[in-house]
This record gives sequence, structure tokens and C-alpha cells, in this order.
Amino acid sequence: MILEHAILPVRSGYESEFEVAFAQARSLISKQPGFRCLSLSRSMESPNLYLLLVEWDSLEAHTSGFRTSEEYKTWKELLHRFYDPFPAVEHFEEVK
Repeated sequence: MILEHAILPVRSGYESEFEVAFAQARSLISKQPGFRCLSLSRSMESPNLYLLLVEWDSLEAHTSGFRTSEEYKTWKELLHRFYDPFPAVEHFEEVK
């Protein structure tokens, strides 16, 4: 299992609009092969920051799968306009 982690810096004043767009985008990612689950949390101290955590079966399910899909094009159209700056995405695997 791979955990995708991203801090999403949403432009101030657009948080509500972002949350509506994200609700639409959620179904685009949840249908992807290798997708396990997703959570989106909002910072209490910095209300324009969101934490996105996505579990994937493999790194390739995200990078070669979702990011090359037609659904990702729609995901980008819905969400990328809200970010400033664009978020860095990191992938983690469990330490055993």
C-alpha cells in the first residue's frame, strides 16, 4: 500500500468553492484501478490549507494510472485553479 500526501494551499476566499469542486472530483479518483481510500481535512490553524491523503495499491496506480487517465484531466480542470502555490505531492510506504 502506498500513501499519497499533499498539502493543498487553496487561495484565500475560495475555500467553499474548492470544497464543492472537490466533492465533484472525489468520484473521479475513487473509480480508478488501485485506488483504496481518500481523506480530505481542513487545517484549523490555517483554514486555506487542506491535507489530502490517498491510499493506492501501488505507486504506479497513481502515477501511471490516474495521472494519465481521462478522469485526471477533469480532476485538473475542477481543482488546479484553486492552488497557490501548486502543491507538492509525496508518496509514502509503511515502515515495518
